[in-house]
Parts: sequence; C-alpha cells; structure tokens
Amino acid sequence: MSTIIETAKYIITSILPENANVTITSRDDNDTLIISVSALPEFIGQLIGKKGKVIKSLHTLLNLAYPDIRYMLEIKE
Repeated sequence: MSTIIETAKYIITSILPENANVTITSRDDNDTLIISVSALPEFIGQLIGKKGKVIKSLHTLLNLAYPDIRYMLEIKE
C-alpha cells in the first residue's frame, strides 16, 4: 500500500519535467504531516497552475485518497 508521500511524489513528478530537480520531504508537526515540495523556481508556476488550479487539484486528490490524514503542502523554491 502506498503512502500519501509516495502518492504526492508520483503526481508531482508526473506534472513537472525531469529537469525540474524536484525534492519532496516530510515532517510531523503535532498531528499534521507537512509535505515540503521544492523545485527550480522556473517550474514552481507550473506546479501551482493558473489561479492555483493544479495545486488545488493535487490537494483534492490527496484528500480523496487519504481522508484520515491531516497534512499541509508547502512549496519552496
């Protein structure tokens, strides 16, 4: 069974090109899992999408797949 981090990594690496240097890390903050995504600055806009549609869709997919896990996506350059 895959974890929320593996699922997020699969989706994000599918969206961004290979040369985006994507790194995904996670840490626990009390009862919330914080998933940090970093990529090259020129690809951050592609991850967020127009008006945040891509990142909102990713958030929705993760909520549907893992409804019992509290998490937060953090995007870094």
